Amino acid sequence: METVDSETSGRDDSQKEGSYRRSAGSARGEARRQELLARVTDDLAANGLVDFSLRRAARAAGTTHKVLLYHFDGADDLLRQAVLELRERRIANARSTITGGLTRKTLADRVRAIWPVLIGQDAWVHDQAIGLMMYDPERYAELGRGSSQQYLPTLLAMCPPDWSENRKIEVAEMVMATLRGFVIDRLASEDTAGIEKGFKALVRALEREEGADA
Repeated sequence: METVDSETSGRDDSQKEGSYRRSAGSARGEARRQELLARVTDDLAANGLVDFSLRRAARAAGTTHKVLLYHFDGADDLLRQAVLELRERRIANARSTITGGLTRKTLADRVRAIWPVLIGQDAWVHDQAIGLMMYDPERYAELGRGSSQQYLPTLLAMCPPDWSENRKIEVAEMVMATLRGFVIDRLASEDTAGIEKGFKALVRALEREEGADA
């Protein structure tokens, strides 16, 4: 996999700290930063992470690389924030799927509902992020760091409200680790039949967990 263009990655001497004035954090500056980030995130969703650069991001955002450097700390920082934003959109879609199904009441049903979201239309972009982390973990660790913190609140909210906080955390961590394993296995082996069997076992485990309260 080709990675971020080194010419515009934020690592060369032309982009040392102080090369361009950064946004001071004003409301107007933050609104502009969010607008640019949304456009770059749209580009990632459509075209993926391969060959990402400030030049490409600037074209997608309808601006110049100097403007992007006013708001972001180079291409790697922009890529990280766009991946985080893309993941937030994914989580929002999962929440919408859960709340939209009035008959889905159990945790097992909710996990069934979000799985298609995790392997849906934009899954290939998230797969590329995993690939970059594996290819160069030192440089791209931030693409995955914090993903647990992003997904965990939604998984905790899916648990029965009468469970203790400790029990919610235990089960949510199990679900998150298992689904992450399925996603990576799907990327590495494309063994969809095996993943489907594993997913059914996860659902049965969740049904037993909830059934223990009966």
